[in-house]
Amino acid sequence: MKILSRLIIAGFVFLLLLQCFRPSIPARPATAEVEAPPQVRQILRNSCYSCHSDERRLAWFDQVVPAYWLARSDVLTARQHLNFSTLGSKPPAIQRATLFEAVNMIQLGAMPLPRFLALHPNAKVSPEDLATIKTYLAPWSPLPSPSPGAPAPSASAPIALDTVKPEWNSLAFDSSFESWRLLSTTDRGDNNSLRLILGNDIATAAARSGNITPWPDGSRFAKIAWQQQQGLDGLIHPGNFIQVELMVKDAARYKSSEGWGWGRWRTLTLQPYGKDASFVAECTTCHMPVLGDDAVYTLPITQAHIERAEVVNNHAAALPSTLPYQPLGWRVITLYVDPKNHSTAILYGNDTAMSAVQPRGPASSAPPAYAAGSVLALVTWSQRDDPHWFGARIPDTPQSVEFVQIAAAQNSRYRRFTGSSLSEDPSTTTQSAQRIGFILGLPPASLP
Repeated sequence: MKILSRLIIAGFVFLLLLQCFRPSIPARPATAEVEAPPQVRQILRNSCYSCHSDERRLAWFDQVVPAYWLARSDVLTARQHLNFSTLGSKPPAIQRATLFEAVNMIQLGAMPLPRFLALHPNAKVSPEDLATIKTYLAPWSPLPSPSPGAPAPSASAPIALDTVKPEWNSLAFDSSFESWRLLSTTDRGDNNSLRLILGNDIATAAARSGNITPWPDGSRFAKIAWQQQQGLDGLIHPGNFIQVELMVKDAARYKSSEGWGWGRWRTLTLQPYGKDASFVAECTTCHMPVLGDDAVYTLPITQAHIERAEVVNNHAAALPSTLPYQPLGWRVITLYVDPKNHSTAILYGNDTAMSAVQPRGPASSAPPAYAAGSVLALVTWSQRDDPHWFGARIPDTPQSVEFVQIAAAQNSRYRRFTGSSLSEDPSTTTQSAQRIGFILGLPPASLP
């Protein structure tokens, strides 16, 4: 009994001594709080400021070492990633983008950290509070109406892709992405961009088979983004090129960054995004909510079924085998969104058609001259909200598939398949010339 008492006293004394080792948590007044309505700020203050601000807010049990050490580490790390006390000093677009990311962290359960929430239940963001932030962000505000004299997307002479510098983490730029196949597309209302997500042969085969949990080593994704540009036809087309992002799977080599190599090249000159190798922390933090999906946000369009939470998009892949061609395996020429009908469309081309496509440089402003034997397929889907990203929409149920077959002497045949079963519409002859002209007139989405 005496030994037990001595051990308890010794433990208590040791715990008291540990309280002397308390490195500080710096606290200072806010210099530039995030710009948002008072009700939004109050929600952030209640649920996020304990870690993501320059204020020092610790519960009494957080003050006791060794819990204090863990709390201090979490606070300092959180401030590095996001600090609402200084976020207001950044441009409004960056502030909005940060709030969108915060919403996604919250609704996917990544923030507040589950271990923090277990001891601090008051930090939980209620569905009503989350709805308040979403309403403020309003990602689907209409784009400005175009004027007849609106400038076309900028075009410049293509750069030599073999001269593009690697990212700061040594990930090399992969110029072969232009020939990869489509995995999915997103209509991003949070930053008014259109995106194609392409995969190399390994990634494409994995998506088709459902072997994506995890994705196999050698998988490569290219996420290509353009500014949205509303045309006189009322459709939203790809405008100026923004960036291309690469994800390269190598579980051993990139063990410290969730098994992926990350890279981003921006503007028409494809400049590496990072200022140093620490930029990778932005990538891994942003993808933290989907670590259970191998850190991948994209729901690939595939007929492969996976018996778990939604990680593939089966609806969009539901094209019947009775179609004369299966375009989902073809390469992509361009895409657009119809905001009135909440639909998105992708123009595919067979190998003959793609030989005429020149997406790089000034030639991209004009439609290609397709040779005989070319087949174009315009697949249109209804849209649905992306379950992984607030402010994005992805393809849902196919609405129609239109084919244009180029024959000799510039003759073209038009066929349209529509309805719930995508059966052929025999009444298309009256509009075939118009639709052929529209489809053949779509210029390729421009690349640097």
